[in-house]
Amino acid sequence: MKEQNKHHLKAFTLAEVLIVLAIIGILVMLVIPNQAGSIAMAKSIEAKSMLNQVHSLEKNHFYMYSKYSMSLEEIGFEQERLATEGGNANYRIEILEASNSGFLAQATAVVDFDADGSMNVWQIDQDKNLTEITKD
Repeated sequence: MKEQNKHHLKAFTLAEVLIVLAIIGILVMLVIPNQAGSIAMAKSIEAKSMLNQVHSLEKNHFYMYSKYSMSLEEIGFEQERLATEGGNANYRIEILEASNSGFLAQATAVVDFDADGSMNVWQIDQDKNLTEITKD
C-alpha cells in the first residue's frame, strides 16, 4: 500500500470571510454618519481662510482710500470657481455691506456637507470678528 501525503492548507472558509465583511460593513455604517460633522468642520477652514484674506484686502483698501469697498474686484479678491461650477471652492464670498467705518463679508457654502438641508455660513467684519452664522 502506498502512503499518500495529504497536505492540509490552513485557510478561511467563504462563510467566515462573509461574516467578517458583514461585521466590518455594519461598523462602517455606524461610524460614517458621525464623521459628517468633522467633514463640515474641516471644510469650514476654507471659508475662514478666504474671509481672513478679504479682511486683509479690505484693510489695505481702507488705509489707501479711507473707506471700505463693496467690490471684491476693487480690493483684489478673486473668487475661485465653485464646486457647483466644476471648480474646487466650496464657499461663495460676498461683501454684504461697506462704508467709511466698517464692512461685513460673508462666505456661504454651495455644497451641503452633511446633507441636512442647511448650508454653512460664516461672516467677518472690520474688527476681524469671525462668526459662524449657520452651522452645517
